[in-house]
Amino acid sequence: MSVPTHRTSERSRGQASPESDSGRGRMFRSLRERNYRYYAAGQVVSLTGTWMQRAAQDWLVLELSGGSPAALGVAVALQFLPTIPFTLYAGVAADRFDKRRLLVVVQAGMGLCGLALGALDVAGLVELWQVYLLALVLGCFASFDAPVRQSFVVEMVGPAQLPNAVALNSMTFNLARIVGPAVAGVLITVIGTGPVFLVNGLSSAAVVLGLVLMDPRRLYRSAAPTEGRGRLREGLGYVAARPELVVVLALVFCVSTFGMNFENAFAVVARNVFHRDAAGYGLLITSLAVGTLTGAALAARRAGGRPRLRLVFGGAAAFGVLEALASQMPTYRSFAVALVPVGIAVMTCTTAANATVQLSVDPAVRGRVMGLYMMLFLGGRPIGGLLSGWLAEIFDGRAPLLLGGLGVLSASALGAVVLLRRNHGLPKQAG
Repeated sequence: MSVPTHRTSERSRGQASPESDSGRGRMFRSLRERNYRYYAAGQVVSLTGTWMQRAAQDWLVLELSGGSPAALGVAVALQFLPTIPFTLYAGVAADRFDKRRLLVVVQAGMGLCGLALGALDVAGLVELWQVYLLALVLGCFASFDAPVRQSFVVEMVGPAQLPNAVALNSMTFNLARIVGPAVAGVLITVIGTGPVFLVNGLSSAAVVLGLVLMDPRRLYRSAAPTEGRGRLREGLGYVAARPELVVVLALVFCVSTFGMNFENAFAVVARNVFHRDAAGYGLLITSLAVGTLTGAALAARRAGGRPRLRLVFGGAAAFGVLEALASQMPTYRSFAVALVPVGIAVMTCTTAANATVQLSVDPAVRGRVMGLYMMLFLGGRPIGGLLSGWLAEIFDGRAPLLLGGLGVLSASALGAVVLLRRNHGLPKQAG
């Protein structure tokens, strides 16, 4: 299937150079693109609903299981398990088919999962196995959503604005992370978890509407690869021949798997360590999101050119240290405050890594590379979720955060050493 190339020269008149931007205009410059504005507006609504559902699902699992961290770990594992078999092939599909149409189908499916769980819960029929099953189905849709959505960003804004758009996506994600769990915590306390799931199901319509309203002629599309077998093998071979990509992807896997099990870890800490209710859990997620939103805003302001590899590895090391320190805070309040710098550090690392990978690969294989990226970023979550639940069960609720932070710090140091030895000095930029 061939996709027509959109000549950037025809669109360059609408692009201001990064050097000419300053202040707020520079931070939000990707929003000058009409298609991206539709996309971003839909994401604000949908992601808020997603974070409401995540908080409600975690709390529902704890209620149905009698407060078992292991049961919560199973739910997290099931939701991310489909990432392993499906995400790489989703990347192949992203390189071959119309990404916008793929996203419409996937987002509709994700919305239906929320509506189904909400209907069961409101009717009083929900059981733990049903939550597990719907988490698995949602994970199947999400495994296709992630690489297609990630590789679609550059088609909406063009390569020059990609770092800024990645940072703005992170701002949207973390704004929703602030609002969603806080609202969910209140709603769960007042009316229960069922209506929260229904709200999330309906919120997916906002993304679908934004995608439908886009003008395909204004997309920065590149030619799709030729038909034939070996697409996946070609993408994996491309990455294998780029050692700096291999190291960054390995670091992304470690950060996500060992360090970013926030939702299930915080639910256990809130309930079992500090003896708080659902609202207390929601406030911990919100506190982290204040930091991640701040980190994303800083990334949006400085986004210009290729991200520095030193920023990727330095952000990962800082995240590991700060997460380990936060795990030892003696009170609920000090723990919540300590999560703000944790959020800044993890967002610095992940936004820089995402843009580094996208900008350092050939556009013809970007979908497949991002499929691998998202498989590593999300595919380790089942391992991380089970490990987090097991550590909390055997030791205490603080253990997953402490050991996860130390694991990320070790991975960052090892990755930096590998690149230093190969390049006789850590390169400032990727590509």
